[in-house]
Amino acid sequence: MNKLRNTVLLPILAATLALGACSPKYNWRESSDNGAHFVVLLPGKPTSATRTVDLDGPKVEMSMIATEIDGTTFAVGTAELADNAAASRALDAMGTALLNNIGGKAIDRAPLPGKTEGFSRTLELDAQGMARGRPLRLVARLASKDRRIYQVLILGDQHAVTEENIETFFSSFKPI
Repeated sequence: MNKLRNTVLLPILAATLALGACSPKYNWRESSDNGAHFVVLLPGKPTSATRTVDLDGPKVEMSMIATEIDGTTFAVGTAELADNAAASRALDAMGTALLNNIGGKAIDRAPLPGKTEGFSRTLELDAQGMARGRPLRLVARLASKDRRIYQVLILGDQHAVTEENIETFFSSFKPI
């Protein structure tokens, strides 16, 4: 499970580390991945990375764009799996890995903003946890559309992940 945990979060961490010098101001701008599988509003200039990740069995190339503002990461990743069933199973593996990375415990919340029509399956997470002695909040929507999977998330200090940012970010995400 450690291998799974590390490979799912690796692109997020790599992108976050590369963003250390970004401006702390929210400057929402439309962004997309290089393959144009989605568009989303990010609060700063994104960086992108592609990594091989192990989704509890299948290894796939996951492309991710992310930006970090004042220690809060906004990221979207996407990958294509062998078939629809593998894509659906990958959501469970990603969700488990994300929660394990922060020792997270899910909290109840209303459904995340944004449209989910057209997805084969969605999994939403709102969790509190800790990493490196720091209390964190993770808000994520994991979705599959045919063979493609999407990982849309905000990860940061519990008090920095605001409902306003959740609304703007998740409402803006559109698969293409």
